[in-house]
Amino acid sequence: MTTPGKEGFGPAITFEDVWIGFDEGDILRGVTFEVQERETLILLGETGTGKTLTLKMAAGLLAPNSGNIVVLGNQISEMKESDLLAFRRKIGFVFQEGALFDSMPVAENVAYRLREDGVAEEEIEPRVLEVLRFVELEHTLEQLPSELSGGMRRRVSIARALINRPPIVLYDSPTAGLDPVTSQTIITLILRLRDVYGVTALLATHRLQDGFALANFHFDPQTKRVVANAHNGNPAGAANAAKTRFLVYRDGGIYFEGEPEDIANSEDPYLKRFLV
Repeated sequence: MTTPGKEGFGPAITFEDVWIGFDEGDILRGVTFEVQERETLILLGETGTGKTLTLKMAAGLLAPNSGNIVVLGNQISEMKESDLLAFRRKIGFVFQEGALFDSMPVAENVAYRLREDGVAEEEIEPRVLEVLRFVELEHTLEQLPSELSGGMRRRVSIARALINRPPIVLYDSPTAGLDPVTSQTIITLILRLRDVYGVTALLATHRLQDGFALANFHFDPQTKRVVANAHNGNPAGAANAAKTRFLVYRDGGIYFEGEPEDIANSEDPYLKRFLV
């Protein structure tokens, strides 16, 4: 799979004093953070704290009530819908529920965005095969989503998110509802995207162990295996790897921002509940 090109705009994602709410009140109040290129930022928080809303705003699917959002150098909080359509081609989004079309076989699900963009038919098939090989599901081309396991559907969703070779991928609870073995398969795919292709990631989850796995392991392209880091932070020799940080939401704002070991060693009762 082609390595996404560097955009060269500084931070890949910037939220500055972002507010969003609905009739029942504000959900996020003045949130500010950055995600650097090739970094993975883990969004933690209880249900309803605004994790999925953050992903949708980063993808330009939802506009904040106020504040600035800059992604890949684009101030998307002020962009017109016609411009947002082109911008979204640079973003991969893995929805928690998969969001696959039940009536379409796997190959058509993965190819859907390419056909919407008018890509030539002779280019579509090899690109679909490329991303399905990446998630090790090239044998499922003609199968319907209903014929796949939950983990396989999640992997098809990742393949579809990758079809445009995006520099940023947003993951909404990618391991939710999966057994431990299947969850590890998904985490391995995320590690490969980060360490081999330099993909920047914003990942919403309630599973702290997913974040620790991304922080403490890396994918070695030589051995094609997941290996533990010698030290926390960037693994030696993995030029494309970037650190993993955590952002914890609570009561409409950022309750904690920091490194994995800061949470692991914390005596804070709210943070400790994520360790359970």
